[in-house]
Amino acid sequence: MAVVPAPVDLATVLARIQRPWEPRTVAVLNDYDVRVVRTHGEFTRHSHPETDEVFLVLSGSLTIRMDDGDVTLGPGQLFVVPKGTSHQPYSPDGAEVLLVEPSATVNTGDTPSELTAGRRVV
Repeated sequence: MAVVPAPVDLATVLARIQRPWEPRTVAVLNDYDVRVVRTHGEFTRHSHPETDEVFLVLSGSLTIRMDDGDVTLGPGQLFVVPKGTSHQPYSPDGAEVLLVEPSATVNTGDTPSELTAGRRVV
């Protein structure tokens, strides 16, 4: 008999995250991670040459700076950054965000920095 996994309480996971820009994998869908992250301030400008990246704002406000113009998202709004597109998430007041990307994707993409975080599954 297969074991049915327990539901994930995103608020509980987010409450345990102490520092911004350290995503946590809350579920795996095929070869993709569903991650949550607290944001605050500026993130590293980067791209993901091999994959799109989904941002869904759960609370707060997040701006995604891109060469073709900024996209600002509020709660319940979703945006897909196309693969290879240079972008810089920015949140002056902080936001809680859900991300969907391949499990092997590094958060800082092709631009390692002090904000590069290892994959953490909760």
